[in-house]
Amino acid sequence: MIENYIITILVSLGVGSILLLVGLVKLVKTNIHATMFWNEIVLEKITNFVMDQSKEQRILNSVSYNAVKGNPQSVLDCIDKYCSKCEWAMNVGDEKGLILDKIVEEADPSVVLELGTYCGYSAIRIARLLKPKARLLTIEFNSEFVPIAKEIIEIAGLNDKVTILEGHSEDIIPQLKKKYEVEKLDFVFLDHWKERYAPDTVLLEECGLLRKGSVILADNIIYPGAPEFIKYIRSNKRFECTNYPSHLEYMQVEDAMEKAVYLGPDAE
Repeated sequence: MIENYIITILVSLGVGSILLLVGLVKLVKTNIHATMFWNEIVLEKITNFVMDQSKEQRILNSVSYNAVKGNPQSVLDCIDKYCSKCEWAMNVGDEKGLILDKIVEEADPSVVLELGTYCGYSAIRIARLLKPKARLLTIEFNSEFVPIAKEIIEIAGLNDKVTILEGHSEDIIPQLKKKYEVEKLDFVFLDHWKERYAPDTVLLEECGLLRKGSVILADNIIYPGAPEFIKYIRSNKRFECTNYPSHLEYMQVEDAMEKAVYLGPDAE
């Protein structure tokens, strides 16, 4: 009698565990928040512990081993392949990257500012399209990402066009004119902390870094979202906005980019 009772309990626990596991797998596959939690918190931390290195270091290793040195497209392809098949990472990615390419080519900028370097993926996408003597300044506050991005950009052969500025955007933007000899910015790519999109756009205006025709392109305006930025630029007569629907990098999850063309301080 007791043995039957114990067997019943064990079977119930086993079935319950299987159902729980199935439910978790289904949740991860269907819920973007659960998916990101699994990728960024659970799986990444476990992999970091086991391999004793960060995900960003593993991306660098993949580029070092597989990309053709001096070939920016090879580096981009290598990162896209790794992040779509091995470990998700917060690059702009191949799908939205085509939107970025198109807008950069249309703007044909001489001076570019990127907020959020991460591993250097978008800096490479932008820099490979720049004309001779054009330059890109990219701001990254995470000191662990900076050396990795520098090495990946060097592998791509673009370190002469890209300068990484380590620090917080709100501290560096006011220094751009005097310290980094930036008169005006032709193109700005926002891909850092989403809550900084709006205040940093305001700061760019206040510091006189935008000219009539300057283009701001913001990533991830749906996921994770930048509602204050969208509210600011779309309600502001100084900006002409265009939305580009797309998907979150390396996923079939709705996302979009937003282009805002600065019309000048006196636009009505």
